[in-house]
Amino acid sequence: MSQTHNVALVAGATGIVGSQLVTALRQQDWQVIGLTRQPAISTHDIPFIHVDLLDAQQSAQALAPLNQVTHIFYSAWLNAASWREMVEPNVTMLRNLVVNIDKVAPLRSVSLMQGYKVYGAHLGPFKTPARESDPGVAGAEFNAEQRRWLSDFQRGKSWHWHALRPGVVGSAVPGNAMNLALSIAIYASLCKSQGLPLRFPGSSLAWHSMVDHTDGGLLAQATLWAANAPGAHNQVFNVNNGDLWRWSELWPAIARWFELECAPAVNLSFHQLFQDYRDQWQNIAEQYQLIEPDILQLNDGQFADFVFGWDYDMFGDGSKLRRAGFSGYQATDEMFFTLFAQLRAASIIP
Repeated sequence: MSQTHNVALVAGATGIVGSQLVTALRQQDWQVIGLTRQPAISTHDIPFIHVDLLDAQQSAQALAPLNQVTHIFYSAWLNAASWREMVEPNVTMLRNLVVNIDKVAPLRSVSLMQGYKVYGAHLGPFKTPARESDPGVAGAEFNAEQRRWLSDFQRGKSWHWHALRPGVVGSAVPGNAMNLALSIAIYASLCKSQGLPLRFPGSSLAWHSMVDHTDGGLLAQATLWAANAPGAHNQVFNVNNGDLWRWSELWPAIARWFELECAPAVNLSFHQLFQDYRDQWQNIAEQYQLIEPDILQLNDGQFADFVFGWDYDMFGDGSKLRRAGFSGYQATDEMFFTLFAQLRAASIIP
């Protein structure tokens, strides 16, 4: 079947992962349909279906006309007060989407976006490098339950699934809570405006910890590869840039890019800092004609606080993906520099 007959349904199309994937799909001439829970601002000129996937009846009605979909790309998720409370709604959303599309469309592939929580990374120190063959972790965790349901439902079907587990995703998409690069760029811009050095905002243990990163564009390319590669059928893959850095190496390089001094670490909360400097950011936005004068509309800093709170190594083995046939790599320092330049060119930071 020619690629012009590939019809992608992207759940979470305006998110940090989904948005980059839509760009990659369109570059390869796929027909793309976006799926969002609520109307959202998007830079992509694609049709959107607005549906609450928690509602079985609404899902059935909204998805029934999509009888040409060949590939589902699922990167949506719903937050909750606890890990346990996240399981039921997130499994329900995936189930309502896949079951209904399976009924009406010539489905060939379902792509499930996961993360290192399946290895217990959210609970504290865990075995590194994390490998796809590692045994599961006891306790409630929605990524593992989603994959378990998807694997069970797929049995006997003509289509296949795959699951991708990226590290910390690098993207230039503003307004997303999980955009670490944007959090760092805002912090660096504030430090520069106040004449302050760029202090690492974590403990000495975090300073020496190893964290892997995944460029959003690289993740999109790996996702497209897995959608059609026979070697990816019903497989799970870690997806990272292919290099490893400690913050003690990476942070000084980031400081140099912003032409800032690098000073000793101190435990800072980006979330609190962004609130403290909300007025100052408005002044910076006016001075440099930035697109968003409200810093909290760009990023609330909470995900960055989560990342810099890791006082243990957080990285996976990405070799299974390369052994299966995907050849992409991305230097992490260059990824950050490119993202910072894109944020500056888009007038998101000065």
